[in-house]
Amino acid sequence: MDLIILTGMSGAGKSQAAAYFEDHGYFCIDNLPPVFLPNIVDTFSGKGEEGIPAVDKLCLVVDIRSKSLLKGFDAAIRRIEDMGVNYRIVFLEASDNVLVSRYRQTRRKHPLTEEMSLTDAIVSERKLLERLRGRATNVIDTTMMPLSSLRKELRVVLEEADTQGLSVFVQSFGFMYGLPSDCDDVIDVRFLPNPFWVEKLQMLCGKDKPIEDYLLGFEETNVFLDKIKDLFKYMIPFYITEGKSRLNIGVGCTGGRHRSVFIAEMIGKYLEEEGYKTVINHRDIDRDPRYESKKPSAT
Repeated sequence: MDLIILTGMSGAGKSQAAAYFEDHGYFCIDNLPPVFLPNIVDTFSGKGEEGIPAVDKLCLVVDIRSKSLLKGFDAAIRRIEDMGVNYRIVFLEASDNVLVSRYRQTRRKHPLTEEMSLTDAIVSERKLLERLRGRATNVIDTTMMPLSSLRKELRVVLEEADTQGLSVFVQSFGFMYGLPSDCDDVIDVRFLPNPFWVEKLQMLCGKDKPIEDYLLGFEETNVFLDKIKDLFKYMIPFYITEGKSRLNIGVGCTGGRHRSVFIAEMIGKYLEEEGYKTVINHRDIDRDPRYESKKPSAT
């Protein structure tokens, strides 16, 4: 059985995620108290009540609506592990400001607003879900994420189920826009020469050949690439030994357009050559409004 436990902040996109999993053949059950997780898994594994057919793909949604029973989550997961069922915990989150904005736009009611204000409810919910987030195998931040990008992230989650061994997600980003929330390892490449200060390179990005030539023209770039490859060659087998199935690597520079993009591409290429299933994403490559203003108008 392929079991996904879907959880996260209210308003972060769990309904859209559940619909996506359902469209891909998962039997989804929403708002399930954690105490019932093992019994549901047992029932749909074909070992439970007679007459109920086995389910190969199961998605169970657990969130703050079952807050009085959340304390039973750890015990439920231990029982599922004892059953020998492989599972993933997918946790969706977003920034407080974005969650407030989404609730105001949809005029939906937060599960905790009967007891407190909306902003206090979001803070309280984040604290209540801390342990669940800590156990998550996949954390997806939907703060700046359109639905199409969320579906792309969820597709990666499903692809991991079909992949043996460790899968790696390499993401470039700009420190000026904040660190990604789900990184296992963060690499700061702001020490490398910045192509932004070369006028003819400003409008390019780290995937363009002139940026590659520029950065590889410095000894520190080449030495760094050799050392970072050695680091991952040493570390990744230990991640696998510890049972990690997904490694999130963040590569950051100032704006997330030049240096981090190039280094992320190089790391991703190296890891693919080493046989790891690798996905590369460039979070902030088109985010800086200066590039939009400098683009030539259509004729």
